[in-house]
Amino acid sequence: MTPLVFGLGPMELVIILVVVLLLFGGSRLAGLGRSSGRAIREFKEETRGLKAEDEAKKAADRPRGIEDAGATRPDVADAEIVEPKPRPEDQR
Repeated sequence: MTPLVFGLGPMELVIILVVVLLLFGGSRLAGLGRSSGRAIREFKEETRGLKAEDEAKKAADRPRGIEDAGATRPDVADAEIVEPKPRPEDQR
């Protein structure tokens, strides 16, 4: 038979569980399980909250407009420079 945990077989684990039950009692072990379950639940809720905040921050930082349609913004270097036309009052 192969050992299960830390070189302990199933019989050793049963003996350890019985000793723990006798030392602490069923109600104290139930309370310990209940409180550890609450702690795990709170940890998961906080983790979900942090992930939601990160997603909201990424969505807020993302530029809107042309990029949302899938098009790319033209570079400024590709812009055409147009000289202004002279006005009649400037020619005097």
